[in-house]
Amino acid sequence: MTDQYAVIGNPIGHTKSPLIHGLFAEETQQDMVYTAIEGLLEPDEAFADTVRAFVAAGGKGMNVTAPFKLKAFAIADERSERAELAGAVNAMKFEDGRIVAENFDGIGLVRDIEVNLGLPMAGKRVLILGAGGAARGALLPFLSARPAEMVIANRDVTKGRALAAKVGARGPLLACGYGDLEAMGRFDLVVNATSASLTGELPPVPPRVFSPEGTAYELAYGKRLTPFLRLARNAGVRTVADGVGMLVEQAAEAFDWWRGVRPQTRAVIDRLTVALD
Repeated sequence: MTDQYAVIGNPIGHTKSPLIHGLFAEETQQDMVYTAIEGLLEPDEAFADTVRAFVAAGGKGMNVTAPFKLKAFAIADERSERAELAGAVNAMKFEDGRIVAENFDGIGLVRDIEVNLGLPMAGKRVLILGAGGAARGALLPFLSARPAEMVIANRDVTKGRALAAKVGARGPLLACGYGDLEAMGRFDLVVNATSASLTGELPPVPPRVFSPEGTAYELAYGKRLTPFLRLARNAGVRTVADGVGMLVEQAAEAFDWWRGVRPQTRAVIDRLTVALD
Protein backbone atom coordinates (compact mmCIF):
# COMPACT_ATOMS: atom_id res chain seq x y z
CA MET A 1 0.00 0.00 0.00
CA THR A 2 1.22 3.50 -0.84
CA ASP A 3 2.30 5.36 2.31
CA GLN A 4 0.47 8.58 3.14
CA TYR A 5 2.12 11.85 4.22
CA ALA A 6 0.82 15.41 4.39
CA VAL A 7 1.47 18.99 5.43
CA ILE A 8 -1.12 20.76 7.56
CA GLY A 9 -1.57 24.52 7.90
CA ASN A 10 -4.04 27.36 7.42
CA PRO A 11 -3.91 28.85 4.87
CA ILE A 12 -2.16 26.11 2.93
CA GLY A 13 -2.62 27.01 -0.73
CA HIS A 14 0.84 28.59 -0.96
CA THR A 15 2.74 25.53 0.31
CA LYS A 16 5.59 24.08 -1.73
CA SER A 17 5.81 20.94 0.42
CA PRO A 18 3.83 18.57 -1.87
CA LEU A 19 6.05 19.56 -4.80
CA ILE A 20 9.24 19.17 -2.76
CA HIS A 21 8.35 15.79 -1.29
CA GLY A 22 6.98 14.59 -4.61
CA LEU A 23 10.34 15.33 -6.21
CA PHE A 24 12.15 13.64 -3.32
CA ALA A 25 9.95 10.53 -3.64
CA GLU A 26 10.55 10.37 -7.38
CA GLU A 27 14.31 10.70 -6.96
CA THR A 28 14.56 8.06 -4.21
CA GLN A 29 11.87 5.77 -5.68
CA GLN A 30 9.70 5.79 -2.57
CA ASP A 31 6.14 4.45 -2.75
CA MET A 32 4.39 7.36 -1.06
CA VAL A 33 1.94 10.19 -1.67
CA TYR A 34 2.13 13.62 -0.05
CA THR A 35 -0.85 15.98 0.15
CA ALA A 36 -1.78 19.33 1.71
CA ILE A 37 -4.45 19.65 4.41
CA GLU A 38 -6.01 22.96 5.39
CA GLY A 39 -6.71 22.48 9.08
CA LEU A 40 -9.65 24.11 10.83
CA LEU A 41 -8.82 26.98 13.17
CA GLU A 42 -11.77 26.30 15.45
CA PRO A 43 -12.80 24.65 17.67
CA ASP A 44 -9.62 24.16 19.71
CA GLU A 45 -9.69 20.38 19.34
CA ALA A 46 -10.05 20.52 15.54
CA PHE A 47 -6.32 20.20 14.91
CA ALA A 48 -5.93 17.12 17.09
CA ASP A 49 -9.03 15.56 15.53
CA THR A 50 -7.67 16.13 12.01
CA VAL A 51 -4.32 14.56 12.90
CA ARG A 52 -5.98 11.53 14.50
CA ALA A 53 -8.25 11.07 11.48
CA PHE A 54 -5.21 11.16 9.21
CA VAL A 55 -3.46 8.54 11.33
CA ALA A 56 -6.57 6.37 11.41
CA ALA A 57 -6.66 6.48 7.59
CA GLY A 58 -3.10 5.13 7.45
CA GLY A 59 -1.06 8.33 7.62
CA LYS A 60 2.63 7.82 8.40
CA GLY A 61 3.85 11.36 8.96
CA MET A 62 3.03 15.05 8.76
CA ASN A 63 4.76 18.36 8.33
CA VAL A 64 3.25 21.20 10.33
CA THR A 65 3.23 24.86 9.34
CA ALA A 66 1.58 28.02 10.66
CA PRO A 67 -0.47 28.37 12.75
CA PHE A 68 -0.37 24.82 14.12
CA LYS A 69 3.23 24.30 15.31
CA LEU A 70 2.32 24.95 18.94
CA LYS A 71 -0.71 22.69 18.78
CA ALA A 72 1.43 19.93 17.28
CA PHE A 73 3.82 20.35 20.20
CA ALA A 74 0.92 20.03 22.64
CA ILE A 75 -0.44 16.74 21.24
CA ALA A 76 2.92 14.97 20.84
CA ASP A 77 3.69 11.93 22.99
CA GLU A 78 7.43 12.26 22.43
CA ARG A 79 9.48 15.33 21.45
CA SER A 80 13.09 15.83 20.47
CA GLU A 81 15.32 18.21 22.42
CA ARG A 82 15.15 20.65 19.51
CA ALA A 83 11.36 20.61 19.58
CA GLU A 84 11.33 21.04 23.36
CA LEU A 85 13.54 24.10 23.17
CA ALA A 86 11.59 25.63 20.28
CA GLY A 87 8.28 24.88 21.96
CA ALA A 88 7.11 24.14 18.44
CA VAL A 89 6.96 21.19 16.05
CA ASN A 90 7.31 21.13 12.27
CA ALA A 91 7.33 17.37 11.68
CA MET A 92 5.55 14.37 13.19
CA LYS A 93 5.63 10.67 12.59
CA PHE A 94 3.17 8.13 13.86
CA GLU A 95 4.49 4.92 15.40
CA ASP A 96 2.61 2.30 17.41
CA GLY A 97 -0.18 4.70 18.27
CA ARG A 98 2.23 7.42 19.40
CA ILE A 99 2.97 10.85 17.95
CA VAL A 100 6.72 11.51 17.76
CA ALA A 101 7.60 15.15 17.14
CA GLU A 102 10.62 16.99 15.74
CA ASN A 103 11.72 20.45 14.69
CA PHE A 104 14.06 20.47 11.69
CA ASP A 105 13.97 24.20 10.93
CA GLY A 106 17.29 24.98 12.60
CA ILE A 107 19.09 22.00 11.06
CA GLY A 108 17.81 23.00 7.63
CA LEU A 109 18.97 26.57 8.14
CA VAL A 110 22.48 25.60 9.24
CA ARG A 111 22.85 23.17 6.34
CA ASP A 112 21.75 25.80 3.84
CA ILE A 113 24.24 28.31 5.22
CA GLU A 114 27.20 25.96 5.62
CA VAL A 115 26.74 23.53 2.72
CA ASN A 116 24.74 25.32 0.04
CA LEU A 117 26.15 28.80 0.62
CA GLY A 118 29.56 27.45 1.61
CA LEU A 119 29.80 29.62 4.73
CA PRO A 120 31.05 27.71 7.80
CA MET A 121 29.85 29.28 11.05
CA ALA A 122 32.74 28.09 13.23
CA GLY A 123 34.60 31.00 14.75
CA LYS A 124 32.19 33.60 13.34
CA ARG A 125 30.06 36.28 15.03
CA VAL A 126 26.37 35.52 14.52
CA LEU A 127 23.37 37.77 15.15
CA ILE A 128 19.80 36.46 15.25
CA LEU A 129 16.99 39.01 15.10
CA GLY A 130 13.94 37.87 17.07
CA ALA A 131 13.32 35.44 19.91
CA GLY A 132 10.19 33.65 18.70
CA GLY A 133 9.73 30.10 17.52
CA ALA A 134 11.95 30.48 14.46
CA ALA A 135 14.86 31.73 16.56
CA ARG A 136 14.32 29.08 19.25
CA GLY A 137 14.36 26.33 16.64
CA ALA A 138 17.72 27.56 15.35
CA LEU A 139 19.60 27.88 18.63
CA LEU A 140 20.88 24.36 19.25
CA PRO A 141 21.93 23.70 15.62
CA PHE A 142 23.62 27.11 15.50
CA LEU A 143 25.54 26.54 18.73
CA SER A 144 26.56 23.09 17.47
CA ALA A 145 28.22 24.87 14.53
CA ARG A 146 30.63 26.47 17.06
CA PRO A 147 30.37 30.22 16.40
CA ALA A 148 32.76 32.48 18.29
CA GLU A 149 29.79 34.47 19.57
CA MET A 150 26.04 34.39 19.07
CA VAL A 151 23.72 37.26 19.97
CA ILE A 152 19.92 37.28 20.10
CA ALA A 153 18.41 40.75 19.60
CA ASN A 154 14.74 41.20 20.45
CA ARG A 155 12.33 44.02 21.27
CA ASP A 156 11.46 42.23 24.52
CA VAL A 157 14.90 41.91 26.09
CA THR A 158 13.55 39.83 28.97
CA LYS A 159 12.28 37.20 26.53
CA GLY A 160 15.62 37.07 24.76
CA ARG A 161 17.58 36.78 28.00
CA ALA A 162 15.34 34.00 29.27
CA LEU A 163 16.03 32.09 26.08
CA ALA A 164 19.77 32.69 26.32
CA ALA A 165 19.79 31.52 29.95
CA LYS A 166 18.01 28.33 28.97
CA VAL A 167 20.73 27.18 26.55
CA GLY A 168 23.66 29.42 27.46
CA ALA A 169 25.69 26.46 28.73
CA ARG A 170 25.81 25.10 25.15
CA GLY A 171 27.94 27.93 23.81
CA PRO A 172 28.77 31.66 23.74
CA LEU A 173 25.25 33.07 23.67
CA LEU A 174 23.90 36.38 24.94
CA ALA A 175 20.80 38.51 24.42
CA CYS A 176 20.22 42.22 23.99
CA GLY A 177 17.74 44.82 22.78
CA TYR A 178 17.92 46.36 19.33
CA GLY A 179 19.20 49.59 20.83
CA ASP A 180 22.28 47.78 22.16
CA LEU A 181 23.43 46.71 18.70
CA GLU A 182 24.99 50.06 17.81
CA ALA A 183 27.86 49.36 20.20
CA MET A 184 28.38 45.69 19.31
CA GLY A 185 30.28 46.01 16.04
CA ARG A 186 29.90 43.95 12.89
CA PHE A 187 28.65 40.40 12.58
CA ASP A 188 29.69 37.80 10.01
CA LEU A 189 26.14 36.44 9.77
CA VAL A 190 22.88 38.29 10.46
CA VAL A 191 19.69 36.22 10.37
CA ASN A 192 16.26 37.83 10.32
CA ALA A 193 14.06 35.45 12.30
CA THR A 194 11.34 38.04 12.95
CA SER A 195 8.00 38.14 11.15
CA ALA A 196 8.61 41.70 9.93
CA SER A 197 9.23 40.76 6.30
CA LEU A 198 5.88 39.01 6.05
CA THR A 199 4.25 42.42 6.34
CA GLY A 200 6.88 44.36 4.41
CA GLU A 201 8.37 45.89 7.56
CA LEU A 202 11.95 46.24 8.71
CA PRO A 203 13.22 45.15 12.14
CA PRO A 204 14.95 48.08 13.89
CA VAL A 205 18.48 46.94 13.17
CA PRO A 206 21.28 49.47 12.56
CA PRO A 207 23.17 49.07 9.25
CA ARG A 208 26.49 48.98 11.08
CA VAL A 209 25.85 45.40 12.30
CA PHE A 210 26.47 44.12 8.76
CA SER A 211 29.93 43.15 7.57
CA PRO A 212 30.47 43.70 3.82
CA GLU A 213 32.28 40.36 3.69
CA GLY A 214 29.52 38.68 5.68
CA THR A 215 26.06 37.26 5.01
CA ALA A 216 22.50 38.48 5.56
CA TYR A 217 19.91 35.69 5.69
CA GLU A 218 16.16 36.21 5.52
CA LEU A 219 13.97 33.33 6.73
CA ALA A 220 11.06 34.47 4.54
CA TYR A 221 11.35 33.22 0.96
CA GLY A 222 9.98 33.99 -2.48
CA LYS A 223 9.59 37.70 -1.70
CA ARG A 224 12.67 38.93 -3.61
CA LEU A 225 14.51 41.71 -1.77
CA THR A 226 12.70 42.19 1.54
CA PRO A 227 13.31 45.43 3.48
CA PHE A 228 15.86 43.52 5.60
CA LEU A 229 17.81 42.24 2.60
CA ARG A 230 17.64 45.65 0.91
CA LEU A 231 19.10 47.22 4.06
CA ALA A 232 21.91 44.65 3.97
CA ARG A 233 22.56 45.26 0.27
CA ASN A 234 22.70 49.01 0.84
CA ALA A 235 25.18 48.37 3.66
CA GLY A 236 27.44 46.66 1.15
CA VAL A 237 26.86 43.04 2.20
CA ARG A 238 28.30 40.69 -0.39
CA THR A 239 26.06 37.66 0.22
CA VAL A 240 22.30 37.86 0.79
CA ALA A 241 19.97 34.86 0.83
CA ASP A 242 16.37 34.02 1.57
CA GLY A 243 14.90 30.93 3.21
CA VAL A 244 14.16 28.75 0.20
CA GLY A 245 17.26 26.64 0.86
CA MET A 246 16.23 26.21 4.49
CA LEU A 247 12.74 25.17 3.35
CA VAL A 248 14.12 22.42 1.14
CA GLU A 249 16.81 21.27 3.57
CA GLN A 250 14.41 20.92 6.50
CA ALA A 251 12.08 18.97 4.19
CA ALA A 252 14.95 16.65 3.32
CA GLU A 253 15.64 16.07 7.02
CA ALA A 254 12.00 15.13 7.60
CA PHE A 255 12.00 12.87 4.54
CA ASP A 256 15.08 11.05 5.83
CA TRP A 257 13.52 10.75 9.30
CA TRP A 258 10.40 9.19 7.78
CA ARG A 259 11.89 7.08 4.98
CA GLY A 260 15.48 6.36 6.01
CA VAL A 261 16.98 7.90 2.87
CA ARG A 262 18.15 11.47 2.38
CA PRO A 263 17.31 12.98 -1.01
CA GLN A 264 19.49 15.37 -2.99
CA THR A 265 18.42 18.98 -2.58
CA ARG A 266 20.34 21.13 -5.07
CA ALA A 267 18.03 20.68 -8.05
CA VAL A 268 14.92 21.31 -5.93
CA ILE A 269 16.41 24.49 -4.44
CA ASP A 270 17.30 25.74 -7.92
CA ARG A 271 13.78 25.03 -9.11
CA LEU A 272 12.18 27.06 -6.31
CA THR A 273 14.66 29.93 -6.12
CA VAL A 274 13.42 33.43 -6.93
CA ALA A 275 16.11 35.90 -8.01
CA LEU A 276 16.85 38.48 -5.30
CA ASP A 277 16.79 41.64 -7.40
